[in-house]
Amino acid sequence: MLVEVGKIVEGKVSGITNFGAFIQLSNGQTGLVHISEVAEEYVKDIKSHLKENQTVKVKIISVDKNGKISLSIKKALDPKRPVVKSTKPEEVDWSNHHSSNLTFEERLAKFMKDSDEKMHDLKKNFESKRGGGGYRKFVQ
Repeated sequence: MLVEVGKIVEGKVSGITNFGAFIQLSNGQTGLVHISEVAEEYVKDIKSHLKENQTVKVKIISVDKNGKISLSIKKALDPKRPVVKSTKPEEVDWSNHHSSNLTFEERLAKFMKDSDEKMHDLKKNFESKRGGGGYRKFVQ
């Protein structure tokens, strides 16, 4: 099988790293699917999308002069399939943001207070790691 840019082929996941997955193609060559090319939505943990030895369809998006093959799973998906993108980050609890009866000004004031407290804590933590936060004059 000749590796052609734009071609959609099948391969087997041969290794997973925090930045992507290595795919063994049917001709014995290996390519890399970067984490940003795994799915349409944001991928925080690639292992929640792929498993070792899983067979996947990939699109060959580039082959550099050294023979490194870049692959994409999301570009190999059926273009007629509707894309569902998540608009909310997983880390944010959105449930209690719209349920209160606070005015915009009250919400803004609460946000500013919480933000100031977090910044203060971060600065305090950073300064304690630096040994007090100030420069010390060493006397010999």
